[in-house]
Amino acid sequence: MRFKFLAMPRNAMRVLRSKRPSGSPVASTRGTRARRWTYLQKLVWIAIGAIATLMVVTNFDLPKATAQIPFLPTLQSPNLGIKDSEKTIVSDSIYLDGRRLFQIADTRANLPQRLADIQQAVDRISQNYFETPDAKLKVQIDQAANASPIIRVNGNYLMTVTQEDANIRQQDPESLAEELKQLLLQKLPQAKQERKTEFLISQGKIAAATVLGMIIISWGMYRWQCRSRKTRVQPTPLSSPATKPITVQLNQQQNRHIQEAKRRLFQLAQAMIWGGGTFFILGLFSYTRSLQIAILRAAKIPLQVGLVLLLTYVAVRLTYALTDRFASVLINSSTLLTPETTERLQLRVSTISGVTKSIATFALLIVATLLTLTVLGIDVIPLLAGASLVGVALSLASQSLIKDAINGFLIILEDQYALGDVIAVGEVGGLVENLNLRMTQVRDAEGRLITIPNSEIKIVANLSSRWSRADLNIPIGYQTNIDKALKLIEDVALKMDLDPLWQEQIVETPKVLGVDNFGDRGLIVRVWIKTQPLKQWDVAREFRRRLKIAFDKAGVSIPLPQQAIWVNDAELLKSQFDNKVN
Repeated sequence: MRFKFLAMPRNAMRVLRSKRPSGSPVASTRGTRARRWTYLQKLVWIAIGAIATLMVVTNFDLPKATAQIPFLPTLQSPNLGIKDSEKTIVSDSIYLDGRRLFQIADTRANLPQRLADIQQAVDRISQNYFETPDAKLKVQIDQAANASPIIRVNGNYLMTVTQEDANIRQQDPESLAEELKQLLLQKLPQAKQERKTEFLISQGKIAAATVLGMIIISWGMYRWQCRSRKTRVQPTPLSSPATKPITVQLNQQQNRHIQEAKRRLFQLAQAMIWGGGTFFILGLFSYTRSLQIAILRAAKIPLQVGLVLLLTYVAVRLTYALTDRFASVLINSSTLLTPETTERLQLRVSTISGVTKSIATFALLIVATLLTLTVLGIDVIPLLAGASLVGVALSLASQSLIKDAINGFLIILEDQYALGDVIAVGEVGGLVENLNLRMTQVRDAEGRLITIPNSEIKIVANLSSRWSRADLNIPIGYQTNIDKALKLIEDVALKMDLDPLWQEQIVETPKVLGVDNFGDRGLIVRVWIKTQPLKQWDVAREFRRRLKIAFDKAGVSIPLPQQAIWVNDAELLKSQFDNKVN
């Protein structure tokens, strides 16, 4: 069986030849690889720092009051978990100037109203105390027989200390009331002191120093980013003997992934610098501390989700870069391999690298989805249990996809074919352009992209696995001296085998098998030339060109199709003979 794609001269080399743009970064020296590895390590540390920030933000305790800023609405954090009964005892905090003052407890049904009443009392009492310059602070505890202690500040009712309040501190109500009294005597004067001009000036100096530090750090990060761009790897010529085309391609991909990850992490670092600095400055002043808390409460979930998505994107890019680096190192360390196995290793590495990236991306997306659901407060354990049942149902409904994945895994594991191979599957065939666990895509001689599900691939013919062969049928005229012609063909083949331009592409000495058939064009001489994978078309074209020149010099003609006609008619032959005699 012969296929038209055997005559593809250029498409067959698309994988092994690098599409190298001018000025593309190519790593070929040890120092260059060390710099790239250093960049990769820095990116990993920045990513670890971002993950730590995400953990801190996730565990940050957010208040539920706006304290001294009355125009800000009270923000309630979303509760996406399972609701408890109305009689369940829960606790929450009272705040003064955005700082936690103390905790109270009550049933779930009564706590919101009690929390709002006590918070309003704290705001009213503190405002009256702050607005009176010479006011003295007096906190008293009123307690009747068999009654809960009542706390009053400057004669104004604040709260009643209940048994539920005491239980969360594991003490009795009287002890808790005394503790709250001492706490109010300490915190209210402190809050009043923070509103004085001297303290505001001192905090303003800290804020100015913080802004200056933000500018310096941000400028330093920007300069570091610019310097890393300027010190990118300089391109090296592809003609270097230590440089393989696929190594060049892998290094280019690795550099692109690292640069993209660096750019995103630099953006994250700049956002953390300015956002963290602004957040710190808002917390320096009592007037803006509540705004700090409100902003953080409102942006907590979007910030966490954004960090998860950004870190997932960076992790995908770093995974791609590590995969390309590992593949490049694997190819460069194969110096002891034969040329055949080296070329095959390049094809296998490019195939496995692509599949590994797809699997890693899928796994990271699953992890990001679970983290996002956790950030939103959704319990993922029931979802995982339900997902297992859904997975069983989908597996029964999509058996063909499972067959595709299993067969695709076996194709890659057994190295039946790889990216860049030329294969024949049934009535179709061509150059393998895409290969994953689900399907194989080949480009035939007419340029059509043919998609084949992996489960449909039963018998496959690999025309470029490890080595290829140029199978040549050379016609020789019947009147030609066959020994002379065979000697001439053999000389042309040997000279081409010794040519430095073709030695790397020709694996073994060409074999002139001799006269293979008596055809309508003359004697058919068969020649086999074993070549590197996908090189058989280039070698065959060059051999035909040289053979034509040698035939012309030796006077050996390449015959056209010939036919001998015999007429079996006695009377016609007798009349023709008589005419010739007469």
